Parts: sequence; C-alpha cells; structure tokens
Amino acid sequence: MHQPEDRAAGIEIALWQYSRNEGDRNRWVQSLSTDERERAATYYFDRDRASFLAGRYLLRRLLSVYTGISPSKLLLSPDNRGKLRLEGRERPQFSLANTEGLVAVAVASACDHLGIDCERVDTEIEAAAVDSYCSADERRWLAELPASERAHAVVALWTLKESHLKALGVGLREDPRNVAFSWKDGIPVMVDGGDGDRRWHHRLVESGSQHVVALAACSQFRLPSISTRLFQDDNMPSE
Repeated sequence: MHQPEDRAAGIEIALWQYSRNEGDRNRWVQSLSTDERERAATYYFDRDRASFLAGRYLLRRLLSVYTGISPSKLLLSPDNRGKLRLEGRERPQFSLANTEGLVAVAVASACDHLGIDCERVDTEIEAAAVDSYCSADERRWLAELPASERAHAVVALWTLKESHLKALGVGLREDPRNVAFSWKDGIPVMVDGGDGDRRWHHRLVESGSQHVVALAACSQFRLPSISTRLFQDDNMPSE
C-alpha cells in the first residue's frame, strides 16, 4: 500500500536477520537492478554476496512503501560522494548497513542527514586500530572500563562513528578521531562539535541479536521519534 512521503516525521529502522536459503536469494534478485545483480556476482565469498543482496532487497522494500513505486522500478544511484540516493528525489533520507547475519535500514522523511551502521558484537578490533580512530579522551575512557566491558565499548564507538560518517556521506575520507563521543545519561553525545552540531543526534539501537547497531540523524528540530522493527520477509516483492 502506498503511503505518502510526509506520512510521519519519524525515523523507521528495519533490522533483518536474513535467510541463507539460495531459493530466497533468487527471489530477492527479482527486485534488484541490472547493476546491482552484476555487482552481486563480483563478490567472491558467498556470505558477502548474500549480505549485499539482502541489503538491497530490504532497502527497496522499505522505499517502495514510502514512494509507492514498485521495488524493482526504484532508481537508485550514488551521488558525487558515493552515497546512495533516489534519483530525482531529495526525500526520503535513507541509509543501509549490513554485516554478517544482519541488515539494517533507516528511512526518514524529515531529516537533513541520516546514517546507520551495524557490526557483530564479537568483532575483534586490534589496539592499533583503536588508536587510529579513537580520540585521546575516548582511549582514556576505554582504558578505565573493566576488561569485560571494553571489547563491547570499542565496537560501539566504532559503529557510532561509522553511522555519523555515513550520514555525512564521507566515509573514512574523514578522520574518525574528529568524531568523538562521550556519554550523558547513557546516551552517546558528540563532543567538541560546536553549536551547529546540536542538531545531531546519536543512538545505539537494540538489535535483538548479537550485533551493535548505531544511528546518526541530523534534524533542524529535536530528534524525531524512532521506531525499530524486525523485518519479516513474508511477502513476494510487489511488481
């Protein structure tokens, strides 16, 4: 059913622990563009190919709801920074992330920038990598944590930074140490950003799985409401 783009000012997050079944993948491909199918074929590892297909399938399903356009008819293309856009439309804003076993998509109609990222909670990040993306204050904070909490905190910081850089559309072309976080009442807050960055909001999202999910949103006003749901692939793609 078509729902108008201004139907809500909130942010919708869909999380999907996708199927590993080859038959399901064959169905997902029907909603993808020729370019997406060709790109999927270039992945050497089956797990990477499945993750890419699931991500684009879920993204097209959600954007179809917002636009009223069939998933396979949506025109997606990268902008000059490589950030995926809907051709001919500035809204809705959206962001896609995938990692082994999980795909996350965020969609919003009233945000200036939107980014989402996800990582497995057991991702091992070496000390040298932590030094390369964490600020001095963040490294001190991590060092003070109990060893049992540190590994999870490292992944959370990385995911928060990735979501912010994806929202900006710059990726790792920006030094991650320039995007630093502290915690206020359990909520991540970007520090040393100046007054203009008060429009930025960051959240860690409950995933219901062994993954860390982070959201970054830039809004003219207060943070829009956030709704999170677990996607169930129980319908054939609309044609």
